[in-house]
Amino acid sequence: MTTSKMPTRGGTTTPATVRLRLPDDVTAPAIARHAVRAALADLDVDERSWDDVLLATSELVTNAFEHGERPDRLELKLAGDRLVVRVFDAGKKVPELKEPSPAAARSRGLQLVRALSEDWGYERCETGKFVWAAFAVTTVG
Repeated sequence: MTTSKMPTRGGTTTPATVRLRLPDDVTAPAIARHAVRAALADLDVDERSWDDVLLATSELVTNAFEHGERPDRLELKLAGDRLVVRVFDAGKKVPELKEPSPAAARSRGLQLVRALSEDWGYERCETGKFVWAAFAVTTVG
């Protein structure tokens, strides 16, 4: 995991960014949650935001593992009071927000992300795509 928080002129800082390579196996969601939890603590994000961010992170990484071609990396960016989690995978297929059957045991991941985050979406990139979720957070530091 790498973190950057570079000071700029005038004493302000640029957005803090955390990058993490994800394994291509079922451990990816747990590894992502652990790294994001540590980053939230390091960035002094108020703990009241953590549960929503961690659950959405887990869902995004799980979706990349199950529906993308291969999870690649996670990026977390904090700029002011906005935290964005981006999960990259090699797939070209775009995510679909589906209404699951009430009897279905699965297919609620993006519904959870939508409910937990302020906004969410996806963007295509050179290596495939990334799916992102944005959260309004406060810092305590």
